[in-house]
Amino acid sequence: MKNEQDKMLQALQIAIQMEIDGKKYYQKIGNETNNQLGRELFESLSIEENFHRQKFEEIFEAIRSKKDWPEIDFQLDGGKRLRTIFSEAIWKIDSDIKTPTSELEAIKTAIDMENKTYDFYRSQGKIAVYDVERGFYDVLAAQEREHQLVLLDYYEYLKDQAGWFMAKEHSSMDGG
Repeated sequence: MKNEQDKMLQALQIAIQMEIDGKKYYQKIGNETNNQLGRELFESLSIEENFHRQKFEEIFEAIRSKKDWPEIDFQLDGGKRLRTIFSEAIWKIDSDIKTPTSELEAIKTAIDMENKTYDFYRSQGKIAVYDVERGFYDVLAAQEREHQLVLLDYYEYLKDQAGWFMAKEHSSMDGG
């Protein structure tokens, strides 16, 4: 069992570092963006990454001292909070945002980071020893997937605002 605990601790260290890196990245691009929507979205993502890190650190310490995966109260909101922030902000901002290519590239990098994190959590869930461990990784993977979807929505919005609104509103062009 010692070997299994070492594997868990190693995976937790990787997860902690991924969350630290995510938080730093979101803070960086949030500070660099020139629009309010981006600042709010990246700040929210930064806060969520920090929360994930804290949970992983709690688990790490529990395993290191108790040698067992603890019960962690961690509920998935289905991305509701991030989607609410995005939806509310979208109607308040200037609809003619000029987005530099560097910001679009930063968003693509963020989407890729979320995808890698998602893949890591899914793989950890599949090899989990404890049911509670599996459940925790599954919840985290789902949350990372929601981050991806919100970032993709934001990317599409910045690339083509009129097209984005048409797609979201499901407007008809038939004039009828």
